[in-house]
Amino acid sequence: MTLDSRKRWLALIVLCLGELMIVLDTTIVGVALPSIREDLRFTEATLVWVVNAYMLTYGGFLLLGGRLGDLYGQRRLFVSGTLFFTVASLVCGLANSQWLLVAARFAQGLGGAVVSSIALSLIMNLFTEAEERAKAMGVYGFVCAAGGSIGVLIGGLLTSGLSWHWIFLVNLPIGAAVCAFCVMLLPDDRPEGLWASSAEASRSSPCSCSSSRAPRRL
Repeated sequence: MTLDSRKRWLALIVLCLGELMIVLDTTIVGVALPSIREDLRFTEATLVWVVNAYMLTYGGFLLLGGRLGDLYGQRRLFVSGTLFFTVASLVCGLANSQWLLVAARFAQGLGGAVVSSIALSLIMNLFTEAEERAKAMGVYGFVCAAGGSIGVLIGGLLTSGLSWHWIFLVNLPIGAAVCAFCVMLLPDDRPEGLWASSAEASRSSPCSCSSSRAPRRL
């Protein structure tokens, strides 16, 4: 990716903000679990799925998210993953039943896996020089490490000041801003070879060959 220095660092801030949103969600929910249990009448056995549903899909789809980014373009998948995570957060915030909350948490984990797997690749592609890459990786590592502690603090403030619904709804403006700035700052890196090969395959398919063949004489 060829961007000037200012745009590269702005893009790093946006990518770190998107990753922070994902990291926060692993800890911010833990503070609100007692309120969620009381409101939606979870049992001790079923309450763990509010956390496990997210972690299962998050850990299980990390490799797939990275591979999809290589095939269809990293910017496209990062924006799609962020948008998917944001919509799932909206469903979590509006959930009024146990099954709806758990299902939305599964969806959140899927979106979070795509965002996390591609954010690091985007940073590596943005910063090709060793010195700048080291600084960018330091910022990224700090955001990931601090996200857990910040999540506990924000989760307590939102749960006590408003309600547990807001630990999910707070992701809406963040996700919308990340999607908008990614489209503005990051160039479209969709691989052309995939679409070119598919077009070439369609031209050389048996149907197209038979249709262009001249009719025989009897």
